[in-house]
Amino acid sequence: MTGETISFVYVTYIASTAEKVFEAITRPELARRYWGHENVSDWTPGSKWEHIRANDERTVELVGEVVETSPPTRLVITWANASQADDPAARSRVTFDIEPYEDMVRLTVSHDDLQADSGMANGVQKGWPVVLSSLKSFLETGRGLDVFAKPKAA
Repeated sequence: MTGETISFVYVTYIASTAEKVFEAITRPELARRYWGHENVSDWTPGSKWEHIRANDERTVELVGEVVETSPPTRLVITWANASQADDPAARSRVTFDIEPYEDMVRLTVSHDDLQADSGMANGVQKGWPVVLSSLKSFLETGRGLDVFAKPKAA
């Protein structure tokens, strides 16, 4: 690895309210419906959070700390593979900015401090677009997408 860091920014417009978007991110029973994982924390700054696979094994896949929370407009967390939780260099940072925008919400997700050539950066680049599309579908239709779907073979 080079030590170089990269960032990704994703902007999604959702026909919903800031409160509903914030709840969908922070309430485990809602996150599992569009993400296939539960985000578990008490969401106070300094608290830990866990990203738990919503299956029988209940695998903790990601962990971090709540850096900042200002419901319903902002949440900042650190982010790392559970297996690398004790390595400060493996931590990245995710910011959710939720802004009311006419009769909808503009959700901006910034994922910063990723090691440029890491598996995490590769996973983030592929993962956030489908997760945010699923979140949008869930809030607008009541049904999330299959975030684990694979491309159809040609």
